[in-house]
Amino acid sequence: MELRPLAAGGATVLRPQGRIDHTHADAFQQALAPHLRDCIAGGTSLVIDMADISYISSIGLRALMLALKQVKPQGGRLVLAGLTPLVLEVFKISRFDLLFEIFSDQQAAVAALTAGRAA
Repeated sequence: MELRPLAAGGATVLRPQGRIDHTHADAFQQALAPHLRDCIAGGTSLVIDMADISYISSIGLRALMLALKQVKPQGGRLVLAGLTPLVLEVFKISRFDLLFEIFSDQQAAVAALTAGRAA
């Protein structure tokens, strides 16, 4: 899985595509790893725009949780945006919506991160 970074208002936006399940979770984690390191080292915020994710399984949730656990203690910020109704339902059922900051879309996430940095 390829994750091309997009700089937006002091945050890095990543937009994975397809499914994050048992078949793709390892590739997702490997693609995400350098961006997590950059987030921690550079003090930038990371937005994962999930608008093009059609499905996420428990192994995909685990990959995101591990990413959050890596970034948060180091003072980094990882947020999610643009979850489809199906993916959002998975987050709510698993209560992962309580772990992550979730925004309606990429623009809302970047705006909140920018406002949080200015405060």
